[in-house]
Order: sequence, then structure tokens, then C-alpha cells
Amino acid sequence: MSSLDQDQRLHPSCRDKTTVSSDSSDARELAKQPLQGLKLASHAVLEEAQQRGRLKCSKCGGSRMFFCYTCCSLVGVTPQEIPLIRLPVKIDIIKHPNETDGKSTAIHAKILAPSDVTIYTYPCIPDYEKDKVVLVFPGPAAVSVLDMMQYLLDRTDSNSYYSSDEPCIKRLKSEEVQGATHTAENLKSGTPDEAKGLESKVYPLERVVFIDSTWNQTNKISTDERLQDLLRVELKMRKTCFWRRQKGKPDTYLATIEAIYYFLKDLHEQCLAQKYNGEYDNLLFFYSYLHSVVNQAKTSAGKC
Repeated sequence: MSSLDQDQRLHPSCRDKTTVSSDSSDARELAKQPLQGLKLASHAVLEEAQQRGRLKCSKCGGSRMFFCYTCCSLVGVTPQEIPLIRLPVKIDIIKHPNETDGKSTAIHAKILAPSDVTIYTYPCIPDYEKDKVVLVFPGPAAVSVLDMMQYLLDRTDSNSYYSSDEPCIKRLKSEEVQGATHTAENLKSGTPDEAKGLESKVYPLERVVFIDSTWNQTNKISTDERLQDLLRVELKMRKTCFWRRQKGKPDTYLATIEAIYYFLKDLHEQCLAQKYNGEYDNLLFFYSYLHSVVNQAKTSAGKC
């Protein structure tokens, strides 16, 4: 943890408000633990692995802890010991070639949701169908997650799905979202083939693209012509808890795993109209543990 940014301060707005005590000392303590309140698998396996220390990756031979960020494989823990997550949409991560693998949180998503997450290294970018894919990236033309589904329906000529003269946004909420609710429930128990079939029937959205790089490097990827026709979505109200905050950048600039997590949570609540019950919290399984380790190290060093 020697690479920690010395001036990093963890943002208290990231903590789960339901965990905040009226006691001011408790509140101050929780401010140092902004990821409390998540429904996570036990971190005991990571604590044991940390005590054993770094091990060599069986594929590349690199010294790693928990996972190899080069080979996208676990090190010192088994797949049965970590949570496996199914996502309602496919996730593509476009990684800048100069992004330091060891500092990227994109690998967390690939390891925890391997069947739904793909990482590409720029300039490799797939050919996307603009009516079914969105790019999560801020900008003047970006829309909210709440408005995203409507924009996609408009792009695919939503009038072909409905004959009523009722405004489309009302139809979306009364019919499309009801169907999506049933689908989300079925995704948990159905086979992968069944889940895929249900997804294609319910979601105008099939794939979500994220850019993995420092914010100073994002321009080259975000302006690539292959991404220009994609609807852009911005997570405007979220704030980062990342311990490697980039100097001079606002706290709304999220780490990659944070952006994926918050997007899926907003999709669940705002587009599927379902109460969120921690369905995607385990995407932060590694992130939350590393966050606690970093925070403890800072406290011990008198930097918090």
C-alpha cells in the first residue's frame, strides 16, 4: 500500500445513511468507513489470504494477492470462495493501454461476473448496435439512467411496440417496467439460456460500455468515432470513495468498479422499478475490503 495518495480523504457521502448513528463520535467513525451497509459475502477468505501474503500467479509468475490483474485469474483463493454474480446486461470495459493494471478496478468486475464482463484494450473496440448499447461517460449530451431507457426506445421506434396514444413514457412505466420486474426475478433462478432470452425480450438495453483509464487519458477513447453514435449516460449524483483520487479532479469522477456498481443499482431501481436489496453489492467485494485495508493503514500512520 506504499502507493497511497497522501492527501486522499474519504468522502462521507458514500456511506450508507441507514448505518449512521445519532451519536457524533459514531458518525465520525462511520465517515471513515463509507462502504458500510453493503450486503457482501464474508471477507474472511481475503483476510486469510492476506495473512499468507503474496503468491505467484500460476499463469504469468507475477507476485500477486487475491487475483492476477494481468491474467484475470484468482491467486491464493478459489472460485468457490468468492461470490459469483449474474448481471442483467453485458458489460464491456475499454481499457487505455497506458492504464496501470495494478491500479485499475476493472479487473474486479471481470473476476466477480466473468460471464457478463469483457475487457478490451484500446484501440480494440467491438462494433456496437447503437440502439442497444450505451456508453457511461459524462458530457453535455449525456442523459441520466432514468431517461436512458426512453431514449433507447425512441431510437428503436417504440411506436411499433405500442398502439395506444398514451404518452410513451407512461406506457414504459406501466407496461415495459412491469415486464422487466418479472424478468429480473426470473434471472435469479433461470438457466443462462433462459436468462438471455428473457433479457432480449425485455430490455432495449443489451450492453453497457465503460472506459477504464485515468481521467486525463479518457479523451482519446471517448472521442473515438466508433463510440460517437452511442447514447451517453452520466451518473451525476454519485461520489467516489476511491483511495487513489486524481489530483484536481472532482469527487464525482468514479473508479471503474464504482461506476459499474452504481449504474446497475440505478438501473434496478429506476428502470426496473424494483426495491434494491443488495443484488449487485458483491461487485464491491474486493473494492470494499481493499478500502478498509487502506483506511486502516492510513489510521495507523496518523493520516486519517
